[in-house]
Amino acid sequence: MKKLQIILTCLISAMNFANINLPEIFTDNMVLQRNAEVIIWGNANPKEELTLTADFLDQEYKITAGNDATFKFKIPTGKEGGPYTIKLKGYNDVVLKNIMLGEVWLVSGQSNMEMSAAWGIKDGDSEIAKANYTNIRFFSVPKLSSEFPQNNLFGNWQVCTPETMKYFSAIGYFFAERLQNELQNVPVGIICSAWGGSAAELWTPKEVFSQNPALLENYKKLGNSEYYPTLTGGAYNAMIYPINQFKTKGILWYQGETNAGNPDGYGTMLSSMIDSWRKAKADDISFYIVQIAGYKGWSDTTVRIQNAQRIVSETVHDSGLVVTSDLDKTDDIHPKNKKPVGIRMANLILKNIYKKDLGLVESPKVKSVEYKGKKAFITYDFAEGLHFKNKESKLFEVSDKDGKFFPAVAEIKGNQIIISAKEVSNPVAVRYAWSNVAQSDLYNKADLPASAYTSENLK
Repeated sequence: MKKLQIILTCLISAMNFANINLPEIFTDNMVLQRNAEVIIWGNANPKEELTLTADFLDQEYKITAGNDATFKFKIPTGKEGGPYTIKLKGYNDVVLKNIMLGEVWLVSGQSNMEMSAAWGIKDGDSEIAKANYTNIRFFSVPKLSSEFPQNNLFGNWQVCTPETMKYFSAIGYFFAERLQNELQNVPVGIICSAWGGSAAELWTPKEVFSQNPALLENYKKLGNSEYYPTLTGGAYNAMIYPINQFKTKGILWYQGETNAGNPDGYGTMLSSMIDSWRKAKADDISFYIVQIAGYKGWSDTTVRIQNAQRIVSETVHDSGLVVTSDLDKTDDIHPKNKKPVGIRMANLILKNIYKKDLGLVESPKVKSVEYKGKKAFITYDFAEGLHFKNKESKLFEVSDKDGKFFPAVAEIKGNQIIISAKEVSNPVAVRYAWSNVAQSDLYNKADLPASAYTSENLK
């Protein structure tokens, strides 16, 4: 009897192994990136002949599974639309229903990206009540960590309803809502892979640290935590790597609060992470950053992370920055006003990537700094309607060669801010909003705030 049970178990296992198995990123209700070549991959019996059909395709696709029991279809998607059905046939049949073609975005980072309406965001109840969008779809990646890259993860695509929106990334939802409205109801799929409290190093492949050991030394200074794993690359291996082949339009990143515990090298860390993700996806994908908000819990570390994020957004190609310092008080590391963050991000991307004429959607950005006599002249881009919120600013500072900064008098002339301080006769450096609790008071006509800034070469 035992021998028979073993034989039956082996036969069942063999039958299951022979079946087509898809990673769980492929489920009913998913969104595939429109106007692209997408990959649908999985496992099947070695040398198994497989056929894929879909009612958005004008032909069927046939391949043979490899000796390693894997397969990979590459198919064109065409323009937006749906719902569609995708069928895969081999020794068994797999049918995926209610599939949409549209825009797919990955949102990632730590708790402020993960934060849902259920956490208690501003106007959360009213936003939940109206969250009925059949063409917005969500996929939540579970919190997992691994020493080695994984091939699969758990989850399923869900249609946006008040019930599903309530527990999904609020920023991801508000971004999708704005995107869909401006793109005239093009379906939008949002994949959220975020982990509260996680450092950037958890999201970065291990080979990055082999190439730059100084990054690992900086990370060691953060120490361990009871809230998240500390294994470098752990979240990347289990929460990003399994979906690297899934075609997305771009990535939104909101992270940095944890790295404020030791901000040294964060800019290099973030730019290295972006480069590694792009290489792993074999796609020079757009990468947009939400600048962390001010928080009074640290000394100057928050603003140093903000500055590093600003520099990365200005030096890494096809990237951008959303400034959030004006939206909430600085006594909460989890700001509750999430809707403007999602809208600002969507507006920036709608203009830059989708070429929508939305006017001024960028925050004022420092273009250059010149020193003439006792004054410093800061020239801004995106400076139409440049103004101080309270008619004057107390957030500018200037220093001489000794490196000591003094509060400066600031005057607006066109797209320039002219600053000076009686204590400084030969200015060599300027900075703005250089404090963990500084809330920007410099805006353009779109009422978008300027980022914290320093002309110093901080590492």
